[in-house]
This record gives sequence, C-alpha cells and structure tokens, in this order.
Amino acid sequence: MTASDTRPATATAATTSRQFPSGFLWGAATAAYQIEGAAAEDGRTPSIWDTFSRTPGKVFEGQTGDVAADHYHRFRDDVRLIADLGLSAYRFSVSWSRVQPTGRGPAVQRGLDFYRALVDELLEHGIQPAVTLYHWDLPQELEDAGGWPQRDTAERFGDYARIVGEALGDRVEHWITLNEPWCSAFLGYGSGVHAPGRTDPVAALRAAHHLNLAHGRAAAALRDTLPARAQVAATLNLHQIRPLTDSPADLDAARRIDAVGNRVFTGPLIKGAYPQDLLRDTERLTDWSFVRAGDLAAIHRHPLDFLGINYYAPTVVSAATASDPDNARNDGHGASDHSPWPAAEDVAFHQADGPRTAMGWSVDATGLSDLLLRCTRDFPGLPLLITENGAAYEDIPGPDGSVHDPERIAYLHSHLDAVLKAVDNGADVRGYFLWSLMDNFEWAYGYSKRFGAVYIDYDTQARIPKSSAHWYARVARTGELPAPEAGA
Repeated sequence: MTASDTRPATATAATTSRQFPSGFLWGAATAAYQIEGAAAEDGRTPSIWDTFSRTPGKVFEGQTGDVAADHYHRFRDDVRLIADLGLSAYRFSVSWSRVQPTGRGPAVQRGLDFYRALVDELLEHGIQPAVTLYHWDLPQELEDAGGWPQRDTAERFGDYARIVGEALGDRVEHWITLNEPWCSAFLGYGSGVHAPGRTDPVAALRAAHHLNLAHGRAAAALRDTLPARAQVAATLNLHQIRPLTDSPADLDAARRIDAVGNRVFTGPLIKGAYPQDLLRDTERLTDWSFVRAGDLAAIHRHPLDFLGINYYAPTVVSAATASDPDNARNDGHGASDHSPWPAAEDVAFHQADGPRTAMGWSVDATGLSDLLLRCTRDFPGLPLLITENGAAYEDIPGPDGSVHDPERIAYLHSHLDAVLKAVDNGADVRGYFLWSLMDNFEWAYGYSKRFGAVYIDYDTQARIPKSSAHWYARVARTGELPAPEAGA
C-alpha cells in the first residue's frame, strides 16, 4: 500500500435507493472473549485478556469478560436473532484457550463441541459461518513462554489451526486466520493498552513478524485440511492515512505510519516481502534477524482468497512540532506513555472536524471508499470483504424499552454508501459485516462502550434489537440502500 492518496473523496449523498451486487454477503461480527462468557467452564483456561482484565488499572472499572453477553449458554437464541434479522452470514472467533487450553497438545472436545453446535445451528438457519481463528485471546501459558515475540507461538498457532480446521472444515467456507494483527503486536507489546500489556517496541516488531508467520503456518494447515472450495484470508485494520498538509515533513510522517501501520502486514502477506523503507526506519531498533530464511516464502506461499478489511475512521497525521506535542499520543488507540508506532513515535495525530462517535473517532465514510480503492489499485485481483465496520454511541432504552439510535443508522448509511461508491469505481467488494451484532466487552473500555446493533442488558442478559438493527435488516434482506431521507 501507499499513502499517496491524501485527500478524501467528495461525499455526495444519493437521492434514490441503490442496489448492491447480486450475491453480496450481509453479516454481523463478534469475538469470543467479548461475548462468550463461561470463562472457566468446560476446560477453558485463562487467556491473556483474562489476565489483563484482572490487572488493576488496565480495564474500565476492573470489568472482565467472565460473563460478557453469556453467548456460550445463549448461542441458540442469538442465532435465531441473526436469522430474524435476515442476515446471510455471521463472523465469530474461536477461543484458542477453550479449544486448546495450554496452546499446545490435544484439543478439549467440549470446547470444540461448542463451536460444532454453533456452526450447525447457523447452517440450520441458512446462515453462513465465517470463522476467525484468532481475535486477540492468546492462551496465557503461551504468553508466559514469551508470547508473540517468540517464534514458537507461530508454530503452535499452525497446530491449533489444523485442529479447528479438522473439526469444522466440512461445514465452513470462510476462514480468517488473524484479526487485526496490528493491534495484537503494537497495542499488546508496544503501547501496552491491550493484553498482555507490554511496552517494548522491539518485542512489538518481533510479534508482528511472528503473527505474519502464524498466518503462513495456519494457511498451510488449513489448505491441508479444508475442501478446495474453502476460502482462507486474514483481516487487517488498515489505516487510511491522510497527511495534515502537503508539506514534505507531513508526507513523510504519513509514509512512516503507512509502513508500520499497514505495509508491515500487507508486504509479507500479499507481496512476499517487508518494505525496504520500514526496515530502514526501524534499523536503529532492530536488524530484523528474527526473520529467518524461508519465513517470507512460508507467509506468502498460500495467496489470500480475499482480504478482510476493518474500518472505523481515517488517520490524519503530521510531523510533530513544539506546538502540538500532545498529539503524538492522540492516535485513537488508547492512552499510554508508550507509542505503538516504532520509529515513528514523533508523528502527531489529529482528529478531523465534524461528528464523532462515543469512542471519540471521526465519522468520515470517505475514508472507507478511499481505502477500498487503494486496495483495489495496490492488490489487483484480490477480492475484498469488509469484516468490521460500525460505531459506538450512548444507547439508552426509552420508557417503552426500545432503543433508538439514529446516529448509528446515519453512520451505517454513509458507510454503505461509501462501499457502493467504491464498487462503482471498480472495487471488488464481496460483503459487509457489521460490528457488532450485540453490545459486548469492549476490551480496555469494558462495558462502557456499546457497538452493538442489539442492546444487551447486562443485569438480565435481555437482548433488545435497536432501531439500527431493524434498519440494517431491511438493507440485508433487499440488498438495497435506501435514500438518506428514507433510511434515517
């Protein structure tokens, strides 16, 4: 990827309804630790997020995912809810420590049985399962042995992928090895705002490489295991980077963030090499000797069948100056005295003007269309799947118990319109997964942020579809994006 496209596309709202391509996949997404609960049941052992959430000061009000949305016990009701919304697909993640508690050795069949039952229930309701193997919940025993900075973790991930592939491969066609490895590496080992909470830039770079290698090992295991029709991919939270100005310093700031925010993964996964400018930028930190002979070939050997893209807001950057030192930590990824941007710690981040979500993130759908078109240019022939897009707002039930969220409807409308604009300009976008199906444990924010289309009353575990859920259901059933005045 490049950071050369620096200005947002002009947004012009359509005045009539518009149709998505035939066969477009409509879904919603979740992650295991965020919704399952049952943290100590049926053989599951702690993950790094169980440990991190119990570390004082790391998670809002000391909240944990011990119960979360209790999906482990309520999954049949949740699948019926997905079916009632008319969605054709559901993306969920498998808890590694539920399936393989120590991160090595034989599987716990009770853990696999849960996912077998979930997949069967989805298929019975005509819903395609999309499996993510890793959504940040590394078994704690593997972290105790060194975690992602250690090469052996990638080898263990290949074994785990084979276990899950053998259990579910006859019924699942869409497979995602890793979700947002940038967060796993750079928020987990760089800034420390995510589990396991370490703050070592070299460890973060090592983790990034071993996550890439883990994808390669998992892809090889899945290809050995799955039917030929199965599709194997990875999901990246690619940063749509915009320099604050066209000055050489700001353009270089954008290049550096693009290198360590995007191309550190797209280079090896899609093009088979790390970008040379990334290696030069980081040479004062590491000589990259942890990249061994054969690693890049292993990472790239099995081409992606599609690229999963998670998008929430654009990233606006500049070279830091004496007048804006605070912006060097204002990247939207959580407060820390440590940067998740190795060799780019001095880059300043800026919030665009206009509306923001409850996360403080800018609402700017032009970033999504720009990102899809960049991927189309940089990776010709590679299908794209939007595996996460959504927004958190302050959702509160009304006197009648219903939850109205017009801000989320407006957000979804503008971003789906952006998808259609990209499709009209040649992007091969195959589907869209709303983040998230339901309110959940939002990592370091605990239960204070609500991304769900379905409201969760955490005291009673009642599920209340918000007005955005009903709006999205109509779009999914018809494949038609209504005009803004009809959609809002």
